[in-house]
Amino acid sequence: METNQKFTTPDGYASDIAVFTITSDQIGEYKPPLKTLKIMLIKRSEFDHEGNPSIEAGKWALPGGFVRPEETAFQAAERRLLEETGVGGLRIKHFGIYDSPKRDNRGWIISNAHYVIAKETDLKSRKITYDAADIQLFPIKEALGLELAFDHRQIIDDAIWFIKKDMALTTLAKHFLPEEFVLSELQGVLLTVLDDPSIATDAAFFRKAPTLPFLEAVSENGKPKKSNRYSKTPAQLYRFNEVQPIVSVYRNKLQG
Repeated sequence: METNQKFTTPDGYASDIAVFTITSDQIGEYKPPLKTLKIMLIKRSEFDHEGNPSIEAGKWALPGGFVRPEETAFQAAERRLLEETGVGGLRIKHFGIYDSPKRDNRGWIISNAHYVIAKETDLKSRKITYDAADIQLFPIKEALGLELAFDHRQIIDDAIWFIKKDMALTTLAKHFLPEEFVLSELQGVLLTVLDDPSIATDAAFFRKAPTLPFLEAVSENGKPKKSNRYSKTPAQLYRFNEVQPIVSVYRNKLQG
């Protein structure tokens, strides 16, 4: 059935990318490095590359930009991340659409939101480009306290939920650890993202962690391999094996 009703089309189609990493800082002898979850933000320039005043100039923002007619939103995310930060080759995941008509003063701009959890070394190539006045890594709490452009605070808040899911349900933590590690190192990585008493409480964590099916104790010449780099008393070294966790919402109920 045909209708004479007119529909309003968006004024623009864009992609934004929330890039997170976990940094390490040594805090003292016999102590594991302090792990901190951070996000990469750019400071919007006063003028764009064509010399026109930039909207939301001077505010911190996620990297991103408009999708070209010949590309997908995902391809635009890869391109804009490289163009705005100099960082490429990262595993980008799409997680949401932001389409509030009032999210951008230029008009009704729909944005595809993506997130990345990158190693700290992957972001060493970051650099200021013509579209940004500055580029920095901020701890999450500090980032959320900044004057952020558009609705980027909401996008960051939502992206953190997906990071928590990845950290809790996969072996993501291994990407931020050496091949062989002590359990306190693993605990430090997990706590950058997860606020879980069973992880934060040493007694519970050190009792449960060795039983996880994707972790195995390292041995050398038939004996437990230990390290005292983070404790005066040598601690057992562990590594991830090839087991991938599979989470079922039915498992506990059906086994009860």
